[in-house]
Amino acid sequence: MTKMYKLMFLTILMMSTLISISAYTWLGMWIGLEINLLSIIPIIMNKNILSSESSIKYFITQALASTMIMMSIIMMMWKMNFTSAIFNSEIMLIMNSGLLLKMGMAPLHFWFPEVLEGLNWNNCMIMLTWQKIAPMVLYMYNTEMNMFNYMIIISGMIISSLMSFNQISMRKLMAFSSINHMGWMMAAMMTEKTIWILYFLIYAMITINISLTMKNMYYLNQLFMLMNESFSTKIMFMLNFLSLSGIPPFLGFLPKWLVIQTMIELNMMFLSIIMILFTLIMIFVYMRISMSTLIMKTNQINWKININNKTNIMITSMLNFFMIFSLILMTIALNEI
Repeated sequence: MTKMYKLMFLTILMMSTLISISAYTWLGMWIGLEINLLSIIPIIMNKNILSSESSIKYFITQALASTMIMMSIIMMMWKMNFTSAIFNSEIMLIMNSGLLLKMGMAPLHFWFPEVLEGLNWNNCMIMLTWQKIAPMVLYMYNTEMNMFNYMIIISGMIISSLMSFNQISMRKLMAFSSINHMGWMMAAMMTEKTIWILYFLIYAMITINISLTMKNMYYLNQLFMLMNESFSTKIMFMLNFLSLSGIPPFLGFLPKWLVIQTMIELNMMFLSIIMILFTLIMIFVYMRISMSTLIMKTNQINWKININNKTNIMITSMLNFFMIFSLILMTIALNEI
């Protein structure tokens, strides 16, 4: 049963994100981010010592990012005395770095996998989806494609791909997957903002689907044991993971397709090639887990898992059915337009 105070803080969390992205001033944006921070802490804190540690790590990093943003806002108030373009670009560099730290984008991602490692899947679902909205929208407001964003996107691709190898924790794997997708979303917001909205909606839907499927599983050996319990769960998990990787004919391929097409039209050949190459490494990680899930049959039980998520299985079944056929239907619809 959901505790009432958590429901209240969840409502404040959603309202604070809307306050940030709809604020008319930078100070109003900062206030929304602070309300967001203060409302997420009671949600992710449980009696578990790991969740308490994660909440402290999250609070410290978010407070540091808020300090950077507030400092840049104060410097912008002095901008009337400094008309130099270099000074203005340095102010925006500080603010963008604070927003990148808030969203957990590489190379300022040091806190993100560690925080997710101590949370349950419901809180991970919030961190991977809703908590990305406000920093990414604010980042989209005040930036353009330049060398700084080039380096951020390339570093996100490289770090997420290499750090995904030899991961046995599903939560850390989802964290690095989120960093990889944020690189694609940053490229989308620099080229066509409508594609970013579509990309984020599809990514959020797939991530919620995976979080509902893996209700009590946190490591790969637990995951393999669950897959042996139900063949339908195994198939649903494989469809989710393959869709998250962006392999056609699944829905996750559509936003990457649109991003690549837009970048090629804008002559961003080098960046698109780098993104595709390092995404292929991530696809190898996804495929390795999916194929192992399909062919492995183990009877060794390391610890007991209570599997009681029939409601989640019904929801994920409907979402998976949608994800299989939606790319074909959307391609036909776009061709008609």
